[in-house]
Amino acid sequence: MRIGVAATAPLGADVLERLAVTHDVAFLLTRPDAPQGRGRKVAAPPAKESAEGLGIPVHQPAKPELPEAVDRVVVCAYGLYIPPRLLEQSLFLNVHPSLLPRWRGAAPVERAILAGDEETGVTIHETVAELDAGPIAAQERFAIGDDDAGRVFLRAGEVAARLLNDVIESPRFEPQAGESTYAEKITPSDRELELTDPLDAWRRIRALSPHIGARAELHGRQVTIWAAHLEDGTLVPEVVQPAGRNRMSYDEFVRGLR
Repeated sequence: MRIGVAATAPLGADVLERLAVTHDVAFLLTRPDAPQGRGRKVAAPPAKESAEGLGIPVHQPAKPELPEAVDRVVVCAYGLYIPPRLLEQSLFLNVHPSLLPRWRGAAPVERAILAGDEETGVTIHETVAELDAGPIAAQERFAIGDDDAGRVFLRAGEVAARLLNDVIESPRFEPQAGESTYAEKITPSDRELELTDPLDAWRRIRALSPHIGARAELHGRQVTIWAAHLEDGTLVPEVVQPAGRNRMSYDEFVRGLR
């Protein structure tokens, strides 16, 4: 069975690498190179870097097109709308890092942590015209615990590859059941910490680490807090990044103030 993969973000790159071990991946469909980071230099998407390392052909159209016929297309953190005319050309299976129908949309991992959900998971479902609404082929849940988004994404990649291996050849679908919720994109206001609410701040730091970052003022300095823990109901920063500086431990930051 030859498959295509549509992926852009790190989770998509992870799933691509895992699928390439067990499947014949004909191509990667990914978004065009774009400005990234503080310097806004044009850079390749993470999935493209993975595909090139594996020798998989890469296609980067501004609007999705299938470069060749394949038996399946696995979609994971692609970021572009796939029109119905393409969905008629192959069976598209979407990897979504939540327990659908909870947290449809762009930021399911972040929103689950922000909401204080005790568990999340991975859903493999058919891609349909409506966002993340297709019938489910496989789903597995796992505890969030104290993990940040980076650890949840890593766990999701492992689970997704295993579930795909189980269902990709002969999927059986069941409709989604239960109330749906929408995971809106992370906005600048989502990054601002309210330190008078330690529990919310702790969740926000974990939800936005290590890829976005939550911001606050500490000792009169604007910083991004990348890691913290709660101690007797008090937020204790662990890793911070003052504006214009590299990441450092909180202890290093405090010593620098002295």
